[in-house]
Amino acid sequence: MRLFKQLFLLCLLGAIGFSGWMAWFASAAVPLKVNPQGRLDFDIRPGLGLKGAAQAMATAGVDFAPWQFALLGRLAGMDRNIKAGSYEVGSGTTPWDLLKKLTAGDVTQTEIVFVEGRTFRELRAQLNAHPDVRHDSAGLSNADILQHLGAPEPHPEGLFFPDTYLFAKQSSDLDILRRAHGALLRRLATEWESRDPSMPYKTPYEALIMASIVEKETGTPADRGKVASVFVNRLRRGMLLQTDPTVIYGMGQGPYGFDGNIRKRDLTTDTPWNTYTRAGLPPTPIALPGMASIQAALRPPPTDFLYFVARGDGSSVFSRTLEEHNRAVNKYQRGGRG
Repeated sequence: MRLFKQLFLLCLLGAIGFSGWMAWFASAAVPLKVNPQGRLDFDIRPGLGLKGAAQAMATAGVDFAPWQFALLGRLAGMDRNIKAGSYEVGSGTTPWDLLKKLTAGDVTQTEIVFVEGRTFRELRAQLNAHPDVRHDSAGLSNADILQHLGAPEPHPEGLFFPDTYLFAKQSSDLDILRRAHGALLRRLATEWESRDPSMPYKTPYEALIMASIVEKETGTPADRGKVASVFVNRLRRGMLLQTDPTVIYGMGQGPYGFDGNIRKRDLTTDTPWNTYTRAGLPPTPIALPGMASIQAALRPPPTDFLYFVARGDGSSVFSRTLEEHNRAVNKYQRGGRG
């Protein structure tokens, strides 16, 4: 009996000592092998688990024995709740802080800005160049990307809303594109419901095409509505839209790209996007339209303008007749087009 009591006491003291040691480990600041700013970044891959996460942190510069951290997580019953992502820690962080961060998914975030007027080609290049994006779309065609997104449209141009997107580091580029595509569809649907019913569009997609033209043709925000009214008036009258940005876009789809100058031969070379040779809207948008351009395309102010020409300062002169327009061209551009 005495031996039993001694063994029990020894075990009790051992348990108390172990508990104290674990409590000390959990609450003591972990040394970091850090940069001069005193912060450290590490990534936890999906499916890594607690033991793998502990090893990943140690490899990144968290100066503890991985088995100690893994043991803490198991004792706390938190070993099955580790969430993948990118994390950031600073000096003074404790193992318990780290465990709470990993189980809460308190990941670090970064951002990417999709800008109005950019093409999908430029969007893909921007995503490919972002150091914090996981490039799951590498090697995928545009059609493959649309299939991954569940988008029914045959062409990706204009289908992503220009905005600032926050995301956890090492998020998939496909997930970012999915968010931007969903944002575009929601906003377009809302604006379509409140559109001017007299607009000459059969579908929201046609309105999106017009919005992309307005986006590329607007030099100053004050002119956006009048620019939209010009193209809507031309569309209603069956006139050619004759807008240079669509021609330029069509040149980019063929063997001879745009070199900064648009020539007479470019205006007469037929492509699906050449609005000097083909009536109506082009088959797809030509860029990312922003909300202001979508709204202008769906609710332009009533005007009888049919022409406009750039002044050279970002603004435009709008005309009702070809004679007025030609005078404006001679004054401001001498051979320019509107």
